[in-house]
Amino acid sequence: MNKELKRISIVVLAMFVALFVSTTLIQVITADSLRADGRNSRTLYASYSAERGPILVDGQPIAVSVPTDDEYKFQRTYPNALLYAPVTGYFTLNQGNTGIEGALNDYLSGTSNSQFLDTINAILTGQNPKGASVELTIDPVVQQAAWDAMGDLQGAVIAINPKTGEILAMVSKPTFDPNTLAVHDTDAVIAQYEALLDDPAGPLFNRTLAGALNPPGSTFKLVVASAALESGQFQPASEFPNPAQLTLPQSDNVITNSGGDVCGGTATVSIATALSLSCNIPFAELGQALGPQVIREQATKFGFNESIDVPLESTASVYPRALDEPQTMLSAFGQSSVRASPLQMAMVSMAIANGGSLMKPNLVENIMTSDLRVLQQFEAEQFSQAISAETAAAISQMMVQSVANGAASNARIDGVDVAGKTGTAENGEGDPYTLWFTGFAPANDPQVAVAVVIENGGGQGQSGSGNEIAAPIAKRVLEAVLFG
Repeated sequence: MNKELKRISIVVLAMFVALFVSTTLIQVITADSLRADGRNSRTLYASYSAERGPILVDGQPIAVSVPTDDEYKFQRTYPNALLYAPVTGYFTLNQGNTGIEGALNDYLSGTSNSQFLDTINAILTGQNPKGASVELTIDPVVQQAAWDAMGDLQGAVIAINPKTGEILAMVSKPTFDPNTLAVHDTDAVIAQYEALLDDPAGPLFNRTLAGALNPPGSTFKLVVASAALESGQFQPASEFPNPAQLTLPQSDNVITNSGGDVCGGTATVSIATALSLSCNIPFAELGQALGPQVIREQATKFGFNESIDVPLESTASVYPRALDEPQTMLSAFGQSSVRASPLQMAMVSMAIANGGSLMKPNLVENIMTSDLRVLQQFEAEQFSQAISAETAAAISQMMVQSVANGAASNARIDGVDVAGKTGTAENGEGDPYTLWFTGFAPANDPQVAVAVVIENGGGQGQSGSGNEIAAPIAKRVLEAVLFG
């Protein structure tokens, strides 16, 4: 009898241990992933029945929940929806969440671990549970300026404070209206979502940091020039041959400078002059001298080959491995298989502007409960020491000359030293160019770094240029920060 009781006791104990372990796994270890699972209808209904916290810009809501008479109790609405859609993303019944709505869903819905006691207190006191508010770093004046400057062009603009990493503007076009995805009609949401997915212009992609990335063109020369100076083998005055055309080794591919002539009209040209005038051939020669590994290591210090959360997830910009000699030469002026986002090229300018110290980009200022208790206060954080202060100063001066007397002249601002670099990237035979600008201002005390990408040649096929189309957009964004 004692043996049987002992066996039963062991079985009961084993069952208790199994129950304890499984409960712990569910409630502690897998709780967050289960809450985030789109199939969890209980969580979905709960997230609608609670008043979702607002997303704020300068204290004004750009996403807010309003009461309804249906079973969901609240509906998400987006004032000024088109302007902020890439930032807010959308909150839907059955198509997931994107943007800040997705990245900070647990805080906005009030289900984060740090809000557990608040939720219990609300239940016990008979109050309606509320999610936390999220205040963004976006400056509404700068955001509007970037939106207006882009007009009907396809592409993106991002502006960041290089000293702190605070994102001041994030505009992507074409865009979409998240209100159409927030309705409580499942069929209507699915139909709208599929229509947006089928749109060849890709309005759901936030082009500032994700989607199909573009070759950065001559803006990548900033990375290569930085690699050259950091190597200790080259100085800004180091000279390279400057022919009108060059046949790549192991290839019959002939490269030229913009316009097809000798860049600057001299037989040789310095790194400093080649950067300010945006000469392709000298940079191809510089890339050949450096080799792909040196360039890749420098690109990585600027953030290439890494997905960076702001907290929106970004697509990693790419400087590939195992490039052969002709591919390396092409990569040195942002062609071959190099790809970059505006976020990435803004980060290059940020590091140069900030004495070589690259701050981590950040879109969120704080997260606060409905009773004004701060859950998270975001602080400036260094991403990397991308280059030395000496290299940063030298590259900055080259960029100032590019705007003052070189290939980026359309970014000039009266009374302000603007540092900038344009790019006009090829996408294949007959395909429209991708047009770029990245830079910062004022050069002696940078307040803002900016990157602009314009796709489809800005409507001009292969006849437009970064200086003609992207630089004036950047100028208006810089002016919005400097002059309000």
